[in-house]
This record gives sequence, C-alpha cells and structure tokens, in this order.
Amino acid sequence: MKFNIIAILIAALVPMVLGFVWYGPILFQKAWMRESGVTETQIKSTNMPVLLGVSLLFAVILSFFTQFLVVHEMGVMGMTEGQIDGATAQAFLAEWSGKYRSFGHGAIHGAMAGIMFVWPIMATNGLFERKSWKLIFINVGYWTIALTIMGSIIGGWV
Repeated sequence: MKFNIIAILIAALVPMVLGFVWYGPILFQKAWMRESGVTETQIKSTNMPVLLGVSLLFAVILSFFTQFLVVHEMGVMGMTEGQIDGATAQAFLAEWSGKYRSFGHGAIHGAMAGIMFVWPIMATNGLFERKSWKLIFINVGYWTIALTIMGSIIGGWV
C-alpha cells in the first residue's frame, strides 16, 4: 500500500482554508475571540508566517495519519509489518482492497475521529482550563468538519 502524497498534501490544506472561514468574520471570529480572550492587539502582534507555517506542518502530519484511519488496507500493512507475501494478508487484500475507498466512507471516518477523539480531548482540556462550552464547541466543530473533509479527500482519492 503506497501513500497518496498528493491527497495527503491537498487534505493538509483543509484546516488552513477552513480556519480562515471558521475563525474569520464570516462565522465565529467575534465569539471565538470573546470566549478565548484573544484580542485584536494580540492577533496583530503575531508572527503570521511562522504561525501559518507551523500550522501547515501540523496539518501535514495530521493528514498523513488520517490515512491510517480512513484506508483499511493500511491496517493490514501494520499487522503484517509490510510483509504482504503472507497468505492471510494476500487473501484479505484480494477480497477487500479498495472496497471501502470512497469520499463518503472517508468522511464518516473523519467525522468519527472528530467526535470520538477530538471532542473528548478538547472538552477535557477546556474543562480544566475553565473554558466555556461555547469555545469548546467552536473548536471541536472546526476540527470535526476539518477531519471529515480531510478523510473524504484521502478516502475518495484512489
């Protein structure tokens, strides 16, 4: 199973593009700033090239590992340590390889990752940091939608 590096890189752009809309004036900028305590002055004093560059690096890492959640054949590779010459692995791949590779299937796995991983982690952090549920849901909503779209791209781009 080879990595689809183009799909991974395209999917990595999703958090960046979605973030501009989600946390921008069109949707949740005012609510996010109010709930998080971030001011206009803090935003203007940020080194944006560094912030965006590091964010893109993290998005590439996230996109790379999203492939393991979405592409089931990756699990077979992991279980057989890349030794696909085994009869069981070959039989499995012959039967199932590519069967669940679709945009919809990838989106379901991305959404599940948002709900089952991101939400509990961010909610726990938010509770201990005394953040509002409004802020928690703004952030969890963003990551759930981002992962849904990322999973869709990676799952459907055969």
